[in-house]
Amino acid sequence: MNIKNTMIRLVLLCMATLGLDAPAGTATNPIIYADVPDLAVIRVGDTYYMSSTTMHMSPGLPIMKSPDLVNWRIVSYAYDTLDDVDALNLAGGKNSYGRGSWASSLRYHNGVFYATTFSGTTGKTYVYQTRDIEHGPWQSTAFRPALHDHSLFFDDDGRVYMVNGAGDIRLTELTPDVTGIKPGGFNQIIITNASAVAGPNLGLRAEGSQMRKINGKYYLFNITWPRGGMRTAIVHRADRITGPYEGRVALMDQGVAQGGLIDTPQGDWYAYLFQDHGAVGRVPYLVPVHWVDGWPVLGDHGQVPAALNLPASTGPSPGIVASDEFDRQPGEAALPLVWQWNHNPDNHLWSVTQRPGFLRLTTGRVDADFLSARNTLTQRTFGPECSATTALDVSHIKDGDFAGLALLQKNYGIVGVLADGGTNFIAMQLGSASLPARVARVPLAQTTVFLSAVCDFKNRADKAGFFYSLDGRSWQPIGSQLKMLYTLPHFMGYRFGLFNFATKNPGGYVDFDFFRLGNTLR
Repeated sequence: MNIKNTMIRLVLLCMATLGLDAPAGTATNPIIYADVPDLAVIRVGDTYYMSSTTMHMSPGLPIMKSPDLVNWRIVSYAYDTLDDVDALNLAGGKNSYGRGSWASSLRYHNGVFYATTFSGTTGKTYVYQTRDIEHGPWQSTAFRPALHDHSLFFDDDGRVYMVNGAGDIRLTELTPDVTGIKPGGFNQIIITNASAVAGPNLGLRAEGSQMRKINGKYYLFNITWPRGGMRTAIVHRADRITGPYEGRVALMDQGVAQGGLIDTPQGDWYAYLFQDHGAVGRVPYLVPVHWVDGWPVLGDHGQVPAALNLPASTGPSPGIVASDEFDRQPGEAALPLVWQWNHNPDNHLWSVTQRPGFLRLTTGRVDADFLSARNTLTQRTFGPECSATTALDVSHIKDGDFAGLALLQKNYGIVGVLADGGTNFIAMQLGSASLPARVARVPLAQTTVFLSAVCDFKNRADKAGFFYSLDGRSWQPIGSQLKMLYTLPHFMGYRFGLFNFATKNPGGYVDFDFFRLGNTLR
C-alpha cells in the first residue's frame, strides 16, 4: 500500500470519527446497500467479477461486473434453474425458502470461468463453466455430496480442490475437469476447530472458506462468531495446501466478516466482506488491507473505514436493481437481469408479449396464500430508503384472485386487488408462514389501480408502508405499517415482488404496466 493512499485513508477515518461527510469522489461503506451476501470476487486483467447467493431465486448464482470494485452491474447468471424438484418449484406443498443454493465460489483458470455452489435442498455440489462469463453458455455438472461453503482452488501443480466444511475445515480433491470428487484423491481435514483462534466461547463454527495463494503461501479466510461476541473474520496460512496451518483473527469490527481478498492492478489490497444489516439483508463492505510479516492486516487500526479512496458509488440502480416499463425492443431479453423469480417459474404463465408494454401474470393453480404462490417476480430492496410503484389492470381477474405488489420475506406485506364475491377490493395484507393474515380493504370500482410500497432502512428502522392511487397522482395509505424482520427461515433481505395467485379457480390474469423504483420515501 503506497504512502499516499495510507494518508488519504487516515484523513477519511478522522472525518468519519468526527461525523463529517466523505469528500466527493470517494466510496463509502456499505459499498452496495442491498442484499448481496456470500460474495466471491476475482479480478481478470483490470475487470472485477463477483458472485453471490440468491438461494431459492431463479435464475440463480448472479454474476456481477465492476471496473472499480465499487460500481457493479449484473451481467449473467450461472443457471436458469438449479434443479427440477418440488421444493424448488413450490410444488407438492414444499418450498426451498432459506435453502436452494448457498455460498458460491468464483474462479478463472486457463481461459475458463468457474462458478460453483452447493445445495442443502438437493444434497449436491454444482459446477458451472464458461469461456464467456457475460454471455455464456454455461456448462453444468453436479455431484454428491454437497460440499458446504466450499472454495474452489486450482493449485500450481495442476491439482484441483475444494476447501469446505464447518468447524473442521476439509480439503477435498476433485477430478482435473472439475466434474466430481477424484477417486483416491486427497480428502482430509486440514484444520481442526478452525474457530479456536477467535477464542474458546464457540458460537457459529468457522465456515465460508475462501482460499488464495499469494507469494507462495496459502491463505484461507473463514467466518466465525464467538458466543457473546460478533461475526469475526479469521485467517489461516500455510506453506503447503495440506498444512500445517497457523491462524489468527483478521477482523472483529461491526460484524463485518465473511469474504476474501482481492488485489488491484496498482498493487493495493482489499478484503471484500459483508455485514448483517437488518431487514435490507447482508450488505457488502470493502476493507483496506496491508501486509505485515506475511499476514494480511485488515482495516484502519482494526476498524472498518466509513470511506475509501476509490470512486464514489452511483448507487445500486440500474446495475443491481432497475425500473422496468416492460416495453421490449426486438432482440431484447424478456426480462432484464435485475429480475428473479421466487422459486422456479412456470414459464407458460407469464408474458411480456401477449400485451406489449405490460407484464402479464396468469394463475395456473390454486394456492392457500402468498408465500405458496408461484411466479412472483422479484427485485432487491435497497437502502437507506426506497420505494416501488406499479400500475395494475385487473380487467380479467377471477373471483378469489389476489394480485399486486409485495414486500417478500417470511413476515410479508402485500397490497393489491382482491376479487371477492363479485366485488374487487384494494387490499393490504400482513402475514407470515405461521400467523393468520391481517387484511385492510377498500372497494374498487375501476379496472386500473396504482400501488406503491416504501421502505425505510435508515438506522435499521426497518419499517414499510403501503399506498394506492386511483389516478397515479393522489395517494392514500392503506393498512398497517409492516415491521420488517430479517428471518433465518427465509435467510434473505426483503424483496419487492409482483404477484398474482388464485384461491378458488385458476385461469385469471392481470397486467402490470410498469415497475418504477425510487430512493426516497413517499
